Amino acid sequence: MVEKYINQICFKDQEDFKANFKINVPENFNFAYDIVDEWAKSHPNKKALCWVNDQGEHIEFTFNDMKEKSDAAASFFQSIGIGKGDKVMLILKRRYRYWFAILGLHKIGAIAIPATHLLTKKDIVYRCNSADIKAIISVGEPLVTKHVDEALPECPTLKHRISIGPEISEGWVDFRKGMAEAQPFLKPENPSNNDDIMLLYFTSGTTGHPKMVIHNYAYPLGHIITSGYWQNLNEDSLHLTLADTGWAKAAWGKLYGQWIMGACIFVYDHEKFTPANLLQVMQDYRITSFCAPPTVFRFLIREDLKKYNLSALKYCEIAGEPLNPSVFDAFYEATGLKLMEGFGQTETTVTIANFPWMKPKPGSMGMPSPAYDMDLITPDGRSAEDGEQGEIIFRTDRIMPVGLFMGYYRDPELTKSVYYDHVYHTGDIAWRDEDGYYWFVGRNDDVIKSSGYRIGPFEVESALMTHPAIVECAITGVPDEIRGQVVKATIVLAPAYREKAGPELVKEIQEHVKKVTAPYKYPRIIEFVEELPKTISGKIRRVQIREEKN
Repeated sequence: MVEKYINQICFKDQEDFKANFKINVPENFNFAYDIVDEWAKSHPNKKALCWVNDQGEHIEFTFNDMKEKSDAAASFFQSIGIGKGDKVMLILKRRYRYWFAILGLHKIGAIAIPATHLLTKKDIVYRCNSADIKAIISVGEPLVTKHVDEALPECPTLKHRISIGPEISEGWVDFRKGMAEAQPFLKPENPSNNDDIMLLYFTSGTTGHPKMVIHNYAYPLGHIITSGYWQNLNEDSLHLTLADTGWAKAAWGKLYGQWIMGACIFVYDHEKFTPANLLQVMQDYRITSFCAPPTVFRFLIREDLKKYNLSALKYCEIAGEPLNPSVFDAFYEATGLKLMEGFGQTETTVTIANFPWMKPKPGSMGMPSPAYDMDLITPDGRSAEDGEQGEIIFRTDRIMPVGLFMGYYRDPELTKSVYYDHVYHTGDIAWRDEDGYYWFVGRNDDVIKSSGYRIGPFEVESALMTHPAIVECAITGVPDEIRGQVVKATIVLAPAYREKAGPELVKEIQEHVKKVTAPYKYPRIIEFVEELPKTISGKIRRVQIREEKN
């Protein structure tokens, strides 16, 4: 399938990749028709989705199943008046009906808005009124239903509340019944154009309201690099990305690129993350490819990995936050697998990654994707030299990346603040070594300026993570009259060290950091906590730590 959309499939090295990779975007590309339905036509019995939950249920769907289910969903949506350009929010966790619904929305040209089940009434009101949401499809759980019902009176555009069950509350439409009773689906004459909005994501803002990131109908093709070359998938792969469907990471690892490559998507639908349970599932179902944020791997390496038969696992990828080298080393020692880090944003597909022909350097994001014309820019506007920090930017005057966002919905000023003069400014700081590998430093707002030094949180966190007492940590800057800022470490201790929390352990950790990295980077303030604040995607919320009283 993928050969229809790229000039060359196999590459011998990064130079070959950079010189010869190209995505061919056809007119009026629609993922649901051009990928899912085409697989159903050519390989109807090929496994597309394998769904397992933490209650022991297991269901598999072929591509023919996905075509039939998405047709039924599309017909149902049409029957209640949802059509091209209408916005529909999906609060479906990891339930398999998410895939029926989002494909059905693609088939009628509607705009899908994936969202987390943790939204409150206030969050739902803001989203409905900011985007004129017409319908919400939700899990039939009491708390989610309650928040949507409470929001309804303040959401004039919200016309339909649709539930997948198990409970169908008063005023809600039964999605399963609607699909079962749907008329045969007739494809609209012009369901979508490449420049139509296909997806809208409300990103977690560090300040103010969430931004509304929009992607067009060509966006899935940008994930050919994500799945084919970073995740290294093929038609025999069984791929598990650990992500809630409300997070953009689900688009990276649970839908588009995987099916373009012909891989089977594995979904582990669980309510609470338990490392041992995840490892058991990976063993039992013989997962071949696994992707998760660093937080997950930090917990996995504290399990006895040798207890599990992970012989089917051939490739592991990591994204969401930078990877601490100590985690890389521990996982490699236990499994023989090298974690292949990748980098990107909700606004992009994968932009920097470790590709199959590369030897990963622990802690490095890898090298740039050939789909993006990338540069590092210093504060005075120069291209950064090797070893010099700069902001990651993407130029679009020569290459318009397939997968780059269209902008922030209904906010041209915000769009212009990061995307102007044919340059998209990511706000992320990195540096490049002499071999061309890129190393993450931090967000612009996260970089600490202390006594004239610029200190990236990640480099201090990586030093801290080599101490056996530390399970997780976050580095932030604290205002200081003399130094401008000083480094603060917020630390989650391993169980064996929790009773030792106190001045002696603080001193021990500080001395450890001084030995592992440059002494000026050591944390002058250390706080021990039970857990770190995180987003739904598992990213540490340093902004929340900064806002709390230091």
